[in-house]
Amino acid sequence: MYICICNGVTDHQIREAAEAGCASLAELTMRTGAGANCGSCLSSAEAILDDVRNRRELPLPVLQRAA
Repeated sequence: MYICICNGVTDHQIREAAEAGCASLAELTMRTGAGANCGSCLSSAEAILDDVRNRRELPLPVLQRAA
């Protein structure tokens, strides 16, 4: 789905950038162009960044060693 119509940036491209380490809206704009024109997509783009960041930061459960 297109998130930034002005620059043709999709949610998939935003997720790829986030998974590659993009951590802020400013960096996302520099990498993809999202939000560089009218800015109406910034809230949606930020939600996608946050979603990817939250999924990446989930701690893995620690399993107890078998005795």
